[in-house]
Parts: sequence; structure tokens; C-alpha cells
Amino acid sequence: MASSLVIVYHRQPYEESVERGKTVLRENTSPNGIVPALKGFIGQVDRASWVAWKKVPTGRAVGFERRITVNDSYGSYEVVRLPLAAEQISEFYHVVSKEALWPILNSFPSLYSSANTKWAMYREVNRLFAEAACEEAAPGAVVWVHDYNLWLVPKFVRQMRPDLKIAFFHHTPFPAPDIFNILPWRDEILDSLLDCDLVGFHVPRYARNFAALVQSLRKVDGLVERRVYSELDATGTALSEPVTPVSITVGGRMIRIDAFPIGTHAGIIRSAVRRPANQERVAHIRREIAEPTIIVSIGRVDYAKGTREMLLAFERLLGRRPELLGKVKLLVTAVAAADGMRVYKRAQQDIEQLVGRINGYYGTLSWMPVLLSTTPMPFEETLCYYRAADICWITPLRDGLNLVSKEFIAAHDNDGGVLVLSEFAGAAVELQDAVLVNPYSISQMDDAIDRALDMPREEQRARMQRMDALISRYDITHWTRHVLELFAQLRAQG
Repeated sequence: MASSLVIVYHRQPYEESVERGKTVLRENTSPNGIVPALKGFIGQVDRASWVAWKKVPTGRAVGFERRITVNDSYGSYEVVRLPLAAEQISEFYHVVSKEALWPILNSFPSLYSSANTKWAMYREVNRLFAEAACEEAAPGAVVWVHDYNLWLVPKFVRQMRPDLKIAFFHHTPFPAPDIFNILPWRDEILDSLLDCDLVGFHVPRYARNFAALVQSLRKVDGLVERRVYSELDATGTALSEPVTPVSITVGGRMIRIDAFPIGTHAGIIRSAVRRPANQERVAHIRREIAEPTIIVSIGRVDYAKGTREMLLAFERLLGRRPELLGKVKLLVTAVAAADGMRVYKRAQQDIEQLVGRINGYYGTLSWMPVLLSTTPMPFEETLCYYRAADICWITPLRDGLNLVSKEFIAAHDNDGGVLVLSEFAGAAVELQDAVLVNPYSISQMDDAIDRALDMPREEQRARMQRMDALISRYDITHWTRHVLELFAQLRAQG
């Protein structure tokens, strides 16, 4: 049976493990993140399919199950898996996506490299995704494509199935035209995005950058803009925009543009941290970590995440304020990248060396200022560390949104705590009651952590209550309703 909604995302919508020689599929342990957010749409439509890749030894291996039916708490849906060999994944994802496209998206042109890229492989993998999506889609269905590594899918879908509605969502930042235009494939990418009916982003700045890119490379027939929603009015901060585009017309064809940040499962998080077993776990963490002040920073190894800059600021803090020695602990989770991600090896080495230097210089036999983990923690354990921490320090140099910041707020359940957040994270547009900071500024980073450490409890509670009310109102359910309304409008256009 054909599907009314086809989700196209490179990751499979479940966790896969081998037990007693058999492959077992389990629901994602965390309700947060891109995959669970997208799975929330499955029960909202007549029938849904999901197109993802699966690594196989040699292309289409003998006995490979291309299509499987999944029944879980989200509903019943089809998963079409593209068998990609290691070479295809390496060229398409590890090299083109991460070495060429990722630095541009995050506005690091000095790190851009096309020396090893095989654009033809990227194009071919995108064509395979598009082909699979078209095979799944019912007449007039919505094909919803996610993220930059599938930028060319809309072009192929439009060629194969002009009857379909095509939506695209960027989970990443979208750079200004002068940065984007470095890409030698810019015209092919833009033409594909202009084949969409809807292009979505987290915040107005990224939507504005996209519209500006179209204006720089194409003759625009019309551009419609509106004032940003009051909840996204971040005047005076790095990503603030007074107006946001809602549609752009090129060659007589209108493309809708949307800017609406994804939410978190605030209610689920609060319920989780209130469970007696987790409350005991929080108490155990506080007993285990003797220092009066706990700072937590959760992320992954990536030069754009600003972990190096955060560690340098912590090192300066210990030097500036010796009274904190033995009284503060920084817990850093920087999940190591998968094998084959050459671009992140240097970033991981920098993080490990900095942690070693800080602990070696300031630590004693009885106290280490930094605890570093490069392996992911289970979701509920992570929530317990959020709840136990006094400060969450999230200062990426660039980030599409950053759900960690929202998870921390929900986990604290209106009971104090301070969020130190980079102005260059998309979430900063919403979370104006965080201690916002420019992570490129040494003095601002120093001032921000000082302010967080010295903030009175009453001010902490007031700020957290306002942010908690916001993430509760604009949670993942609200985002889902918003997107479904846009899909209904697309279908109504005929």
C-alpha cells in the first residue's frame, strides 16, 4: 500500500543490535532527537514510510531485506533500506558531507576541502534515496526530506514524480550567501531546493540566509516576508531577525519557507526525573561528586560544538578564581565520532589534551576538576546528571538548534539551575533567559561563567520558570501540529 507521507532521512528509525547471533530492532531509548521527533508523525497520517540507508558488505547483499514493516509505540510503518557499501557511505557521508559541506554550513570556510570529494557518488546516493521515496509515495503524497546530505533528493523526486509534494527540513545552520557560494556545486544544490514546495529551518536567520542565497543566484519574481513571532524576537543577539521570509517565487513557481524551531518532550522528561528511582540516582550523583558546584556540558566531538573554547574558559576560571579549586567539577560528555570521520580526529585530540592539561596542572590526588567521557550515556542517566548539575554550559560556535539546552531546562523542573548558552545556537533565539554568550569572545566567556556561578537562587528560579513555560508550550507536539498544518496546506494547493 502506498504512503501519504514518506520520510527520507539517512538514519534508520530504530536501534539495531545483535543478540545470540540474531539482529534485534528496538525503539530508540531516548524520546528526544531527530529520529523520535520524526516518528511522531507516523501515527498522524493514513500510512507512512521511512527511507534510510543500511550498511552492507557489498552493495545489495544476498538475502538483504530491503523492506521491513515496523510496529512500535509510534504505529505501523514501512522502512525501505538502501543497501550501501562502505565505500559509498565513506564518499557520500564521511567525505562530501563532512569534509566539504559541513564546514560551509557552519561558516568555517577555512576548513572546507573538496580535494577528496567524489560529487558523482553523492549525486548517485541521493538519486537512490529519491527513487526509493517515489516507489513508496501515493499520488499527491508528501515526501519529506531531511538534512543537507540529501540536498539533491528533491530534484530527482520532481523529475520522477511531478505529482508529489516535496518538503525539506534543515536541522543544521544555513550560512550567508557569501559562505554558501564557495561550494562549486551551489547551482545544482539550489536548483534542487527550488524544486521543493516547502523549505524549513529552525530559526528566521537561517530562512533569511536561504532567501538571500536565492536572490544572489536567481532572478526572483517575488518575496513575501512577515514579522517574526514574538517568541522568536531575539533583538540584540547574534541570530536575531526582525522579519522572516514565508515564500519566494522563482520562474513563476512559489516555494514556501518556514522557520519554526523543533521542541522537546518536556512532559516526558519531567516525568522521568520525578520517578523515585531517578530521584535516588540524582541524590547518588550529588553524594558521589563531593564538590558543591557541578557544571555539565553534553555534546559530541565536533569543532563546531565549541568544546575546546569551553575548556579553555574553564581553565582560565580556575586560574582567575583559586577559591574554586576543589569546589567545582566540570562533567564533559563529548561523544566520539564514528569510524571513518577523519575530520573530527583533530577535534577529539584537542579535547583530550586540554582535559589532561587542566587536570594535570590544577588537579590533586584527591580532586580532578574535569571528568571527560567520549561514550554516550543512556537517556535517563543523562537526565539525572542534568538534574544534579547546577550549571549547564553549552557554547557551540555554531549550531542548528541544540536540544540539550531544552532538555536541561525540563529536567530541572523549575527548581533553579543556570543555562549558559551560545548566541550562535539556534535555541538562543527562544531561550532569552539563559546566560547568552559570544563563544568567540574570551572576556564574554569569562563573564558568563562568573555570572552563572554567582547568580542568586531566586534569579535562577525565575529565569528557569520562564524558559520552562516556553519549552512546555512549544514542545514537540506543538511542532508536529505546525508541520502537519503546513502539509495540509500543500495538499490543498493541488
